Amino acid sequence: MQPQYEQLKQRFQHIIDLDLINSLLNWDQSTYMPPGGSEARGRQSALVGVLRHQKLTDETTGDLIDQLLPWAAEQPAGSPEAAFVREAKRTFDQAVRIPPDLIERAYAHFSHAYQVWTTARPENDFKAVQPELEETLAISRAMAECFPEREHIADPLIDLQDPGMKAREIQRIFAELRAELVPLVEAICDQPAVDDSFLHRSYPIDRQRAFGEQIITAYGYDFNRGRQDLTHHPFMTKFSLGDVRITTRFDEHNFGDGLFSTLHESGHAMYEQGINPAFEASPLGIGTSSGVHESQSRLWENVVGRSLPFWKHYYPQAQALFPDQLGDVALLDFYKAINKVARSLIRVDADEVTYNLHVMIRFDLELDLLEGKLAVKDLAEAWHARYQQDLGLRAPDDRNGVLQDVHWYAGPIGGVFQGYTLGNILCGLFYSQAVAAHPKIPTEISQGRFEMLRDWMQKNIYQYGAQYTTAELVQRTTGGELTIQPYVTYLKQKYGQIYQL
Repeated sequence: MQPQYEQLKQRFQHIIDLDLINSLLNWDQSTYMPPGGSEARGRQSALVGVLRHQKLTDETTGDLIDQLLPWAAEQPAGSPEAAFVREAKRTFDQAVRIPPDLIERAYAHFSHAYQVWTTARPENDFKAVQPELEETLAISRAMAECFPEREHIADPLIDLQDPGMKAREIQRIFAELRAELVPLVEAICDQPAVDDSFLHRSYPIDRQRAFGEQIITAYGYDFNRGRQDLTHHPFMTKFSLGDVRITTRFDEHNFGDGLFSTLHESGHAMYEQGINPAFEASPLGIGTSSGVHESQSRLWENVVGRSLPFWKHYYPQAQALFPDQLGDVALLDFYKAINKVARSLIRVDADEVTYNLHVMIRFDLELDLLEGKLAVKDLAEAWHARYQQDLGLRAPDDRNGVLQDVHWYAGPIGGVFQGYTLGNILCGLFYSQAVAAHPKIPTEISQGRFEMLRDWMQKNIYQYGAQYTTAELVQRTTGGELTIQPYVTYLKQKYGQIYQL
């Protein structure tokens, strides 16, 4: 079957390259494209998306997969060949259900909706995006309805990002985690507030950027195969395994905004840069899932980048760069400030303890929208009501409410937000295993060295791309199944010490 296997690999190289071309178009739109290009960009993205869909769903692709399935079953368990055919079939089975006209409609609309959002958010104008969001919801439902065997309308959308996960399972995990988080948040918020006012002094942006890039270079992000640019909502994107880019944003009066965004996106990028080069332009040449991908961004942003050992090394450098802003601030006061826990309005600025509550709100609202329980016209108010209920806060406007996250304005509604919390849980699992294998990791971090931790991730996570499923990665690294306990233990130990609980 080797000739058929090589034919399928060639076809998928073309399919993946079309995906990456669209990524390039999206990156340009989010970084450098002038607003006047939005209409043409939507048309171009739709064309590339349709060509990709046609190539993927072509009868020849399906025939080759069918011919290779018995052969793949004979390959060693977990082999790249068996995984390639598995992922090719999964991708084909998903795509063949969705008609080309819906694909074209989706690509064109998402590009246009994103451009509307970039203006609507700073102008606090939810009504400007309401029609776009209604179309997005219609498209999302139409895509989900292409899978009539689904258990829940959100399941096909979730499966696109976190294969194998279902709404019911995510709701169970979220309920279990919420039961641990809510008492912890309440206990912390009963303590005296941490002073973080010095983080909002004036920090020159050029020095912020240089500091962040120095750190991620030490982490292992390869600037020979990447770059960093500015955007509205930071993200990582890839055009090949040799071109993995990140974006960030800076606020002169918020020391952590740009820095932790940079650390976060570098985690995504190092994952992609670490994938086996043999998987280039194949279904295996991507991260396993949204959750596993997010485990890496949260690892390098929070578990490493907000840790006391990390700042024992980097804080003297930060003080040297910003003497007027940090020269009078002690290390422990700085450490407490960057880990301050407080009920807040903005997800991307939220601390580790409250962050997942933001995710759960979005996930629940998505389900309500998809199920028809909530109309788009009522979404902004529903958002305010949930924040009042869950966090005791109400945003003063929609800019800091329903307009804050780009996701619903640049892609489907459903299937995206759950990955952030799954990533936190997986981060706790993977990091605990890495430290169990190499107890000196915290000591290395305190010396500004990250090789031991990065090498463990490379050996156990990065190199495999999508060769193993999320469940298989968890089994291989922990010997068990997904559990919230290592993550909960990490939060309770770290924040129990900071707040003397």
